[in-house]
Amino acid sequence: MTEPTSVAADTSPRAGLGRFLRGSLGSGLAVGARTAGALLLNKLLAVYGGPGGLTLLAHFQNLMALFTTLPNDGVNVGVVKYLAPLSPQARRYRGWLGAGVVLTAGAVLAGALALVLVPGPLVGVFRPSESWVALFAFGIALLTAYTFLVSVLLAAGKLRAYIGLTVGLSIIGVAVVGGVLTAGWPVEQALLAYLLAQGTMLLPAWALTSRHGLLPCLPGRISPAALRGLGRYLLMALSLLVFSKGVDFVQRDVLMARFGLAQTDLWQAVAKLSDNYTMVFSAVMGSVYFPRLSALAGQAGPLRAYVRSVLLLLAPTLAVGFGMLFLLRHVLLTVLFDQHFAEAQSLLAPQFIGDWAKFLTWTLLFLLTARAQVGRYVAVQAGSAVLYAGLLIVLLPRLGLIGVPVAHAVRFGLLLLGCGLYFRRYLR
Repeated sequence: MTEPTSVAADTSPRAGLGRFLRGSLGSGLAVGARTAGALLLNKLLAVYGGPGGLTLLAHFQNLMALFTTLPNDGVNVGVVKYLAPLSPQARRYRGWLGAGVVLTAGAVLAGALALVLVPGPLVGVFRPSESWVALFAFGIALLTAYTFLVSVLLAAGKLRAYIGLTVGLSIIGVAVVGGVLTAGWPVEQALLAYLLAQGTMLLPAWALTSRHGLLPCLPGRISPAALRGLGRYLLMALSLLVFSKGVDFVQRDVLMARFGLAQTDLWQAVAKLSDNYTMVFSAVMGSVYFPRLSALAGQAGPLRAYVRSVLLLLAPTLAVGFGMLFLLRHVLLTVLFDQHFAEAQSLLAPQFIGDWAKFLTWTLLFLLTARAQVGRYVAVQAGSAVLYAGLLIVLLPRLGLIGVPVAHAVRFGLLLLGCGLYFRRYLR
């Protein structure tokens, strides 16, 4: 992420690509820490979580996403876009920051209300007590505040602070889960401890954000214009919540009911492997690519050149990477999870093909996010969810468990084709 002055200074395709590569390398430590933490967490639950332990981990993380998607993928994305070109001393900066605080608090309260009104469908599989539900809500509030402060740091280009916080988040989560499982606690308690441990990172995040002078006194009156501006991103996140996170949550429920925990664990291992490298991709694109798109939003020529150069880099690089992962599929499944997960090898080829198409599709769809084109973004999310649900209905009875990654591959193959046609001027 760069200051507006440097954007004006050099907007050539080569400079844009070089900036993307340097930023990607700069966030490599944070991405590596997150990946290592996720791999260790998966291993702990696969080995010590018993049958279905990996599936319960994924379901818990999906549950967390249901409560954090609105602030993380809505408010925080807008905060990065609108704060990036502003000085913390600017009046507009305080206006956008205040609107972000208000909307984040509103999202947290809405999540808490949903947890009170319909706890069974959300957390019933974890056999929660009242104290478990209360601590879960508290942990979500802490984690949401933490990610908001991280977005403020990213908007200011404080990648070093972001890296330090991400490393700390990864270490503390894995350490606490390992300790709880080693002590013989049930998986449900270990997962709750994982959330609360991550929430404690709010304190160092607050200290770093304050030290960099990024938390000025907020205005007494919140700007309606800022609320409307961030509200558009909140609507986009709502579509993501309903048509992506919600679909994933229901899909896992259906698979557990249809195939049982043990068989679902095989698909979950493939999905978890995908989640790990997807996390790497998302972290790089969110901390490097999207802020750059926002900075170039008013410069059509440099924007197109930048997007095209990134796509030309990603397409062959990702293809080679997925090819290598496929060759190492047996080693990956047995080392990262456990020996019996080698049975999931047959599910990997369609998953890799779908993920290649997914990453390229996301690279293009970031343009809708950078422009805050809410209607088109929601339409894509809704169409994608309907397409995926239809494919699962058709393929699961005919193909069994492998129907899930096949549906994934067909879904994103069609989406990539559609996005390629829609954004064709960026590909010329």
